[in-house]
Amino acid sequence: FDISLWQLVSALLVGGRTLLIGQDAVLDVQRFIDTVVDGRVGILQVVPSYLEVVLSALEAAPRDLPDLRCVSVTGEALKKELAQRWFAAQPAIKLVNAYGLTETSDDTNHEVMLKAPEGDRVPLGPAVQNVRVHVVDEHLAPVPLGAPGEIVFSGVCVGRGYINDPERTRKAFLPDPHRAGERLYRSGDQGRWQAEGKLEFLGRRDTQVKIRGFRIEIGEIENTLLRMDGVRDGAVVVAERADRSKHLVAFYSGRELDVTELRRGLGASLPAYMVPAAFHWLESLPLTANSKIDRKALTALAGKLGEAEEEYHAPRTATERKLAAAWSAVLGIPQDRIGRRDHFFDRGGTSLSAVKLAVTLKRAVSLKDVTRHPVLADLADVVDGRSARRDGLLHALTGPGGGTAGALVCFPYAGGNAVNFQPLARALRDSGRAVYAVELPGHDLTAGTEAFAPLDDVVEQTVAEIVRRGLSDVLLWGHSSGTAFAAETARRLERGGVTVQRLFLAAQLPGDAAARRAAMTELSARGDAEIAAALSAEGGYTELGELDERRAEHVGAAYRHDCLAAHQYFAGLLTDPPAAKLAAPVTVVVAADDPSTAGAGERYRDWQLLADDVQLHELTEGGHYFLRTRPDLAAQAVRAAAALLAS
Repeated sequence: FDISLWQLVSALLVGGRTLLIGQDAVLDVQRFIDTVVDGRVGILQVVPSYLEVVLSALEAAPRDLPDLRCVSVTGEALKKELAQRWFAAQPAIKLVNAYGLTETSDDTNHEVMLKAPEGDRVPLGPAVQNVRVHVVDEHLAPVPLGAPGEIVFSGVCVGRGYINDPERTRKAFLPDPHRAGERLYRSGDQGRWQAEGKLEFLGRRDTQVKIRGFRIEIGEIENTLLRMDGVRDGAVVVAERADRSKHLVAFYSGRELDVTELRRGLGASLPAYMVPAAFHWLESLPLTANSKIDRKALTALAGKLGEAEEEYHAPRTATERKLAAAWSAVLGIPQDRIGRRDHFFDRGGTSLSAVKLAVTLKRAVSLKDVTRHPVLADLADVVDGRSARRDGLLHALTGPGGGTAGALVCFPYAGGNAVNFQPLARALRDSGRAVYAVELPGHDLTAGTEAFAPLDDVVEQTVAEIVRRGLSDVLLWGHSSGTAFAAETARRLERGGVTVQRLFLAAQLPGDAAARRAAMTELSARGDAEIAAALSAEGGYTELGELDERRAEHVGAAYRHDCLAAHQYFAGLLTDPPAAKLAAPVTVVVAADDPSTAGAGERYRDWQLLADDVQLHELTEGGHYFLRTRPDLAAQAVRAAAALLAS
């Protein structure tokens, strides 16, 4: 109803006329096109889903649209593929991507196109006159150019609120903190500014879902799906299995594609947990009466169709069947869908779900066992004693033959463990580089009373294992507090004559010695339970709340130990800088939306404390724990370094 107000009167204000097309004609696309032609329509406004219907009819039976000068699409995100098809069929007719909300008097942004956009998404365009649009963080502070945030509005376009709904009004309509006396509206839409000053839509905040502890943006998956060659339209929905566990199901139209091709295509730019469990081809996606994609119908259809069938190797032995039952309980996957060649972490396992697995199996396996033997049949061999348990801190996260391009050795963030690098290892599977992660002593929640180890002891043992294994072309990665362990390992390897190709310092800036020591004092005064509660609240440790009190407190203690070790190490270096710097170049890897590394564009050079050659690799998003949220982007930093080495 809201948009009909200006649709009815705008043409009249400039001496034109408004043509209303009845629902009976809308439901018959050929009649709709006839009405547009016979009515000499100059400007047409439709939703993208219906434009796809109209365009398909014009592609099947081409005809001239002599009076039509402009098509405005609104109400849904306009897909690049649809824009490409439009200009292929009607190159002389402009396409306008119109964006706006009822609360902001409808259209606030117009992207007027004479050809399909070159980027991955169709921009929302610049703001119209007298409208101010901002992209902000949760505190309503503007985010850097290119960084994602919430789209908010200010100016005469902003309404007064929701009638008879003061609570909803209070949350969405706020005083503008940047302009006294004006209102600001929080849209709930996510977006970012492009370099040329155009707004880009990234999805709805309320289309985020949480599956297995991960926050997932449905719109991002759909945008990636639509960039696949041959996909005409697509939608992703959340479906429930019989055990109430949730999974993603994708539907698409266009050319029917191989499921493996779809998974590989989405997996190239999305983390594994955002790749749908099933893909279904439809000749066309169902539409609502308003010509929008009918997501309720797709969700119901997903429930009927179930997951796509995959190659399945049934567990053979009693131990394999016992493990499959435990995996089912921990991962929320029906037992009859767990095969003997399945990989625990590929099926959605995390470090904390691996802990729950060990508890379920009454410590027949440890977290280290699951990390080193993630394939069900291999883990069963460990339980049965057919495979020996390997000692040491280095855990190989890639399969045999994965090290033709050298080794990447990784140190986890505070309270973390080797499993945290599984997503990164998956993202680097085709790189030819072996990925190892260090399991810090005392961090295995299933290992009983194992003590924490000082930084010096961890580094000494890690260096010895790297040398003993004969690892070559070594890259080192430290994440957050793990940067201290990685930096000291690099220094000792170089002193021992081992070449370090590059040191990655992720999610950490050096700061200053006084701040480090103050942080040590503050952290030492906090209890284990208090630290664990804070970690759970901030979202970096997604399943912490599912652990029992004793194990959760152990994570808090491990976090404190690792942070204190890192603060003490860097405070020492900042007070007494090393005389000899690293020969290895340093890459500082940060996410644009990580507040702990704000200002990294200038401050990254502070790492010249360690090496003269320091470069910055900034991820567009991912937060502090981007190893978990955006391992695909983290892998790009490693690949970029490999490309430099190759050149």
